[in-house]
Amino acid sequence: MYIVNPTARFVRGFLLSYGPSSIKKRFWDKEYSEEKWAFAYNTVGDCVYAHLERYTANASILDIGCGSGNTSTEMAGTYARYLGIDISEAALAKARWRSQECGRGDKNSFECADFLTYVPTGRYDVILFRESMYHVPLGKVKATLDRYAAYLKNDGVFIVRLYASSADSANGKDKRRPAAMLRIMDTEFDVLEKDYTDVPGQPTVMVFRPKVRPKN
Repeated sequence: MYIVNPTARFVRGFLLSYGPSSIKKRFWDKEYSEEKWAFAYNTVGDCVYAHLERYTANASILDIGCGSGNTSTEMAGTYARYLGIDISEAALAKARWRSQECGRGDKNSFECADFLTYVPTGRYDVILFRESMYHVPLGKVKATLDRYAAYLKNDGVFIVRLYASSADSANGKDKRRPAAMLRIMDTEFDVLEKDYTDVPGQPTVMVFRPKVRPKN
C-alpha cells in the first residue's frame, strides 16, 4: 500500500494536468457521480469569499473549474452574473441544481469545457481559479493566465486560491508546485492582495492583474 497509493495519486495528478480532455472528463465524472467530493460541498466561510466580495459587487465572474458550484451559491449575491466552467457534466448538474435551489438560477450559468482550451465569449471583472490552478502544468501557468487576461475587463482581476503548504508536514514545508505557481504570479503580475499564512495546511489567496493591460 505504501507504494501503490502514492503511485496512484501521482498517475491521477499527471493525467488530470497533462492527459487528453476525454480522460480528464472521465475521471471527474466518475468521481462526482460516486460522490467522492461530497465532503467538500459546503465551504461556507471560506477565506476566498472575503476577497471575492471586495471585487464582485455588480460584477461579472468567470469561475474556472467551478466543480459542484460552491462559489456560485455561497458567495454574497451582489454580483451581476456568474459563469462557471468545468469539464465534468456530473459536477455541473449538481451546480445547476444548487443554483436553482438557492434562487440564483437566473444569473448563474455553466458550461462544460476543458479550461486549458476554453475560449470565453465575453470579458469579466473577476476570473477565479479556486484550486483549479493545480491542474495547470507548471510550465503553462503564465501562458494560461496571459491567455485569460485578454478576457478581463480593464480593471478586472484574477483571484487564485490554493494550498502551498502541507497539513501533514511537521514543519509546514511548502509544496513544490503550488509554491512555484505563487512565485510566478508574484513576479509576473501586479499583485494587489496576498493572503498568506505560514500555518501548515492553510490556503493562500492571491489577487492580481496583468502588469501590461490587454488592448480593448
